[in-house]
Amino acid sequence: MKVILLQDIKNVGRKDEIINANDGYARNYLFPKKLAIEATKDNLLKLQAKKTSEQNKKQAEIDNNKKTAEQISKMTLTIKAKAGANGKIFGGITSKEISEALKQQYNIEIDKKKIVLKETIKNIGKFSAEIKFGDGVNCKISLNIQEE
Repeated sequence: MKVILLQDIKNVGRKDEIINANDGYARNYLFPKKLAIEATKDNLLKLQAKKTSEQNKKQAEIDNNKKTAEQISKMTLTIKAKAGANGKIFGGITSKEISEALKQQYNIEIDKKKIVLKETIKNIGKFSAEIKFGDGVNCKISLNIQEE
């Protein structure tokens, strides 16, 4: 019997996957526990519509990330930090501070986990950081660290 899984089931299959299950297993275990539904024409059409919708949402998200990446790559972010006499910053600039500065100055929200720094910035000057949105969309942002 062909069934559509509604959840991931260990050693059986993943959610939204169509599998062949034994009749007894399907009727006595999968259907009563609402882990699967029968793969009728109607249910297959619903599954296809759901997959198409998810694919369209994913594509829209990728397009939005590309636009944001294009914007960010053209800008220079200025961050002010307290520093000592020799230009060393107290504490350092991390991806969290970069994320907060982007939100404050340009009203662009980026998760701090997406901002990649080779190491914490500990000096005043010009630096760059990479932002990885996922799905192959990356950009670099110029940072200008100034003394407060």
